[in-house]
Amino acid sequence: MPTVNPRFSVLSEDFAADPYRHFARLREQAPVHYEPAIDSYFLSRYQDVQRTLTDHETFTTETLQVRAEPVMRGPVLAQMTGAEHTAKRKIVVRGFTGQALRDQIRAIRANAADLIAPFLPRGRVDLVTDFGRPLAVRVTLDVLGLDREDWQQVAVWHRGVAEFITSITLTHERRRHCLDCAEQLEAYLTPVIEQRRRRPGEDLISKLCTADFDGVAMSDRDVTALIINVLAAATEPADKTLALLFKHLIDHPEQMAQIREDPALLTAAIAETLRYTPPVQLVPRQAERDTVIAGSTVPAGATVFCMIGAANRDPDAFAAPDTFDIRRPDLATARSFTAAAQHLAFGTGLHQCVGAAFARTEIETVAAMLLPLLDGIRYASGFRYEETGLYTRGPDSLRVDFTPARGTPALARH
Repeated sequence: MPTVNPRFSVLSEDFAADPYRHFARLREQAPVHYEPAIDSYFLSRYQDVQRTLTDHETFTTETLQVRAEPVMRGPVLAQMTGAEHTAKRKIVVRGFTGQALRDQIRAIRANAADLIAPFLPRGRVDLVTDFGRPLAVRVTLDVLGLDREDWQQVAVWHRGVAEFITSITLTHERRRHCLDCAEQLEAYLTPVIEQRRRRPGEDLISKLCTADFDGVAMSDRDVTALIINVLAAATEPADKTLALLFKHLIDHPEQMAQIREDPALLTAAIAETLRYTPPVQLVPRQAERDTVIAGSTVPAGATVFCMIGAANRDPDAFAAPDTFDIRRPDLATARSFTAAAQHLAFGTGLHQCVGAAFARTEIETVAAMLLPLLDGIRYASGFRYEETGLYTRGPDSLRVDFTPARGTPALARH
């Protein structure tokens, strides 16, 4: 069993303020770090994290029955295995490919143009609160076929669901709030599901309502869980990654200049952002048997947290891992949004994030729109950058100033 270091905790305020400065010490001195307060193990080396995420017999997703199912209102894709997982994942993935994806790109552009337009004359916008968060929810509602006008209420419910899943500890009051959000979201979805069963359209909810598994239609509970699953998977990475991308490009103006000169580099910049500052920092698994990792025994039944941020900065996996470099040769950009990605921001293997390819399309489409509009982008005067979050992590705000190029309001509408 790993030795407990009483002077260090991943649950501390010091770690929360900047986990990245602790990762090297964890990988070198405590690659299997034990937190007695929550009886859980934290893995920080790339090789160990990759093994844990791909060895589905030794490390299962059983922990999600407690960490996710209560607010998802049923089993999520990551809990499924075998034929059920393959069939249901395929239904969801079809909602993000082909003609559906082409329609979504148009919706992404329309949403982005609508949200950014009021800020173009002002030369100032918060890319998180004014733009990124509302954009991610509105785009996901379009994919699902839900009313875009409901985005603010759905965003409140989504935040409650996300808090439940991503909190390491919850007070009784916060737990009750999160469950209330999930119950209200389920109540909102129930009549929608009933309507789509009677009159299906081309949206993803209709596809879920009309699909079957082994010749049996999915229950309302199954459909509800998958809808909330998609809402979380398509929303969480997108808003954080977009803000983090612009943060890194502002911090590295020479790399931003390269992208402005060669827009084809944008995909590599997104992939490097995902490696350098992954929006999902922890992925939980449960050990099914006593297992030795990096010389330490993790007992059967234990919760294991894969530290994605630490693994993505492991020098055994990436050269100069603490350097942001859109031209790095060891990232394999072409594979960075698939299950074969070198970085682990979307997980890997069987349970790689179902929204990975869509997240790429959304972030790439929006960033390509914004870069020409936000000329001379820089931090707003007096702005102090901060990141928050242990399980998922990103900026709470990204206030920027810019000089709109002449004629950009008209461009933003197209």
